[in-house]
Amino acid sequence: MARPVVAIIGRPNVGKSTLVNRLCKSREAIVHDQPGVTRDRTYQDGFWADREFKVVDTGGLVFDDDSEFLPEIREQANLALIEASLALVIVDGQQGITAADEAIAEWLRPHPCNTLVAVNKCESPEQGLAMAAEFWRLGLGEPCPISAIHGAGTGDLLDRVISLLPPKDNEGEENDQMQMAIVGRPNVGKSSLLNSICGEQRAIVSPVRGTTRDTIDTSIKRQGQTWKLIDTAGIRRRRSVNYGPEFFGINRSFKAIERSDICVLVIDATDGVTEQDQRLAGRIEEEGRACVLVVNKWDLVEKDSHTMPIIEKEFRSKLYFLDWATMLFTSAVTGQRVESIFALAEIAVEQHRRRVTTSVVNEVLKEALSWRSPPTTRGGRQGRLYYGTQVASRPPTFTLFVNDPKLFGETYRRYVERQLREGLGFDGTPLKLFWRGKQQRDAERDLARQQNSSL
Repeated sequence: MARPVVAIIGRPNVGKSTLVNRLCKSREAIVHDQPGVTRDRTYQDGFWADREFKVVDTGGLVFDDDSEFLPEIREQANLALIEASLALVIVDGQQGITAADEAIAEWLRPHPCNTLVAVNKCESPEQGLAMAAEFWRLGLGEPCPISAIHGAGTGDLLDRVISLLPPKDNEGEENDQMQMAIVGRPNVGKSSLLNSICGEQRAIVSPVRGTTRDTIDTSIKRQGQTWKLIDTAGIRRRRSVNYGPEFFGINRSFKAIERSDICVLVIDATDGVTEQDQRLAGRIEEEGRACVLVVNKWDLVEKDSHTMPIIEKEFRSKLYFLDWATMLFTSAVTGQRVESIFALAEIAVEQHRRRVTTSVVNEVLKEALSWRSPPTTRGGRQGRLYYGTQVASRPPTFTLFVNDPKLFGETYRRYVERQLREGLGFDGTPLKLFWRGKQQRDAERDLARQQNSSL
């Protein structure tokens, strides 16, 4: 990454995620009064004075316990330190030094990055200095008293942080990133797919449902293009989800769909398309996001030369509202076709952002009308389509001016959309069509004005 990385390190429940949200002025990191909520490493953007940096939140470190997820959390924290310029160690001032804090200090010593100790839960300036003094014993430099929940001392902390970062001259320029959200039900292989793409253990993989809770942002370069990959929590039906970390994680996943350029919807080849897959696909279509359908675990399917087209037909019949999305059969475990995701995604994003001129739109509409005229009512009224124009992109959005929108039924509207897609392309992205009533004379005048302004 071009910007320096600050890794947030500490034992469980010392307020790491609360501090991340405070430093980055966000609510992205999940905060809950329960150890082990944060598992993977998650990135946010930080800014102070004239410096921009990345803040990476990590799970609570425990060294004397190898129960579920704890070894993986340690591995994620270690990977965060490898790329970090500064390790910001969070401790609990109210509890004082613990054996766990000392173990973390010992673990940090061999790492080459700078370290800074933030003594959290110092709610008053008078108490703060006394509480912080004890943590000199960790041997990691001068402790800085703060209150993450109230913000006390965080300005001084940020001054210290940027003073320990590399000189600004060493930072490069970041390219315009394309945002790719990896979404799907629990246990369809989203995190395995992310790890396969990155070539490292970027996210914790476990057969336990709900392992991923935060959205996990990763920047990666392919063919000169920078991508931000967002691995999301598996999305289950709301009635199956209790209020707590998973509830917040699913809300983050929906937000990830909203802020993405493209969604990679991962489907389990062995389970087929479920009702929850259909709900997710509907959400992607409603949000107007570009999409690639990835059928994962293809290595587990017994197949012959006819299997792929048969399964694609079956899956598409259940995901008919994403009939414009390319379907790719992959195996995150073997890496089969994983790299093809980027080529398909780049095409889809380009089409999602694309605009075409009014004259080109109307050439396609004129041909569509010549093949099939608008319907006529029993009373003899026929729909008339005067002209169309693209009014927005992301997704491509068209307004069609007609004599009366009520004269155009759903069947004919789908026909016009299909003709626009066939004539103009727009592979991998939804189209939005608005039908507006207008007098013929006004429509002709407006069309002439648009055409003259484009010359």
